[in-house]
Amino acid sequence: MPEGEKVSRKREDDGVELLVLKNPPVNALATAVLSELDQHVRAIEADPAVRAVILTGDGQYFSAGADLKEMATLDLASAPAIVQRGHELFSRIAGLRVPVVASINGLALGGGLELALACDLRIAGESAKLGAPEVNYGLMPAYGGTQRLPRLVGVAKAKELIFTGAMINAAEALKIGLVNRTVPAGQELRAARDLAHTIAQRAPRAVQAAKRAMNEGLAGPIGPGLEIEAKLFAEQVLTSQDLGEGILAFVEHRPPKFKGE
Repeated sequence: MPEGEKVSRKREDDGVELLVLKNPPVNALATAVLSELDQHVRAIEADPAVRAVILTGDGQYFSAGADLKEMATLDLASAPAIVQRGHELFSRIAGLRVPVVASINGLALGGGLELALACDLRIAGESAKLGAPEVNYGLMPAYGGTQRLPRLVGVAKAKELIFTGAMINAAEALKIGLVNRTVPAGQELRAARDLAHTIAQRAPRAVQAAKRAMNEGLAGPIGPGLEIEAKLFAEQVLTSQDLGEGILAFVEHRPPKFKGE
């Protein structure tokens, strides 16, 4: 890892990108971490060869959230700009054309939870703890947590978690739909890799069109959402060479070889 690097990026097979937060001891989301993460996300968005992304934290933790020590040194007048940059980055992650899988090890708290919420799918180790503890420090979720959490787990449960600042374990997170699955501690990255590579082996244009249809359609009533779905199906799927390959592979009883074209 180059000296000073806070986020590493590695290309794996099948066009899967691995992003790892590297800000020990708890991978706090300092401004330098967010800046490097933003650079990597922009590069991934511009790379048509990428088919899926895994986001995790190095060491024992996914991310314990904002760097409170750094926050204590900041001028309060700069806070709105920092929040805006966080909103833009997390929305950029949520809006990536390819699926993003969060591999949650240890803690995902505060901004760390909000980062996981910006991902499409979340896999947690059984020993993981998740929560929005901001009110314990006189703060509130400000990187999208007040909007993404209730959309994922329901308004009542989100209010309970945010108002109390309580942490929940991985089993409870699975029960309320906060994570997609739990795995034995230490196996979360392997499970995230398996899922990301499975997705990457599917027809890329179809996967990406489906993600866009859900992201854009769920922002409003079902009627306009159905129109978005139909438009993307016609423009992105029916025009794809992968569609012909998928049908031919089915007929020939073989695995398809999708090119993303």
